[in-house]
Amino acid sequence: MTALQHVKLGTYYVVHLPEADDFDFWRERARALVQCDVPPDRIAWVEPGGSGDLFAHGERRMPVPPMDAKPVRANRRFVSLARNAILHSDPERFALLYRLLWRLQSSPRMMEDKADPDVRRVEELDKNVRRDSHKMHAFVRFRLVESEDEEVGEHYVAWFEPEHHILRANAGFFMRRFSNMRWSILTPRGSLHWDGETMSEGPPAERHDAPGGDPMEDLWRTYYASIFNPARLKIGAMLKEMPKKYWKNMPEASLIPELVAGAQGREAKMVEKGALEFEERPDTLAAIDKAIHACRKCPIGSLDNHAVMGEGPQDAALMIVGEQPGDQEDQIGRPFVGPAGQLLDVHLEKVGIDRRAAYVTNAVKHFKYVQRGKRRLHQNPGAKEIDTCRWWIESERAIVKPKLVLAMGASAARGLLGKTVSISKVRGAPIPLEDGSELWVTAHPSYLLRLEGPAREEQARLFDADLAAVKTRLEELA
Repeated sequence: MTALQHVKLGTYYVVHLPEADDFDFWRERARALVQCDVPPDRIAWVEPGGSGDLFAHGERRMPVPPMDAKPVRANRRFVSLARNAILHSDPERFALLYRLLWRLQSSPRMMEDKADPDVRRVEELDKNVRRDSHKMHAFVRFRLVESEDEEVGEHYVAWFEPEHHILRANAGFFMRRFSNMRWSILTPRGSLHWDGETMSEGPPAERHDAPGGDPMEDLWRTYYASIFNPARLKIGAMLKEMPKKYWKNMPEASLIPELVAGAQGREAKMVEKGALEFEERPDTLAAIDKAIHACRKCPIGSLDNHAVMGEGPQDAALMIVGEQPGDQEDQIGRPFVGPAGQLLDVHLEKVGIDRRAAYVTNAVKHFKYVQRGKRRLHQNPGAKEIDTCRWWIESERAIVKPKLVLAMGASAARGLLGKTVSISKVRGAPIPLEDGSELWVTAHPSYLLRLEGPAREEQARLFDADLAAVKTRLEELA
């Protein structure tokens, strides 16, 4: 009876994998099954410690491909994703990969279909594994283990809790990075040991198997506290990059709550100190225009560019603040005349706001860019650069005295508030400013230009809603 006949009669094939991360073994078995025309629903893939008896019956021996079997098709993208996805902890990953391989035989371009649920799922597995590997590279902390045996020498041990089967795949990274020291990495999924010459594997470990600390950690904590920059603190981004579950293994984590709590106070002092480096505040818009052209307080002002002053009525009730001039604004010398400015005009007109009645300016007065051949590519200003330029935007506000300020984009919001905020959390509602005016925050028009299709339509709708709310509030304040 042939393998194909077995399948037609309801035979299941059970593949017991020797290791949960053994891609080569899976690939060898998958190729043979494809060449024997065994469909995905007739195979049970069993990890170490699992049982295939609940899923299989009949003939279980692996079929032998016929001599005239066709070569198995698998493009480079599939192989690349599969090598990583096989390290995921999802028990269905082997079946998913075989199903994709099976389908590739009749649809060789299938991996290019971003809407295909199987393709999307394997991309998600790949992304999760790469993220877990990144966390391992970043958050493994070795601690010195004291030994009474002088011949043994220094030995360092680290504890890590990976979400996926990434331990062996990342052995080479740690071997290369810490080649001159003896170390062990202990995890609930297994362990690695390097003696300076040979890498060996060990059984799973428990947290208490790893040491609790060593004298060098005090030095590391001192260093971490000294390099902590409150002006660059973004708590949401920090927690996303360094989730709290990793903190217990990191000596510097004990400092984080205190450093975060004092960050805003330290940041305010840094901004105030930076502001004091300027001379007396200009009292006319013309004086500001002259001063910003001579300003070299940050690296942006030293580029081959020109300062761009705000424009509009000196007594405007509405001040519109963007991020910085673009390439066209820098060349023409006026704010919002490029693609983003043209799109802004469309949306302002749509909700009934007269741009000519508003004072339009930017949080940063010079165009920050990087030269690529003949092109100047936009670069986002840094927190320190925005904070330095707050002197000028505050000077403009003090002269114009708007009732309402519209900040477009996170950089503009920081220029008005002195801290970074999430647009999605603060948009659509007024933020009181110390001079009695109101700040409203929305997205920057350039953000809409980068989007396409439904995403752009949705963001344009939100942008219009924000502008309409500003229009209504202006009428109430009139």
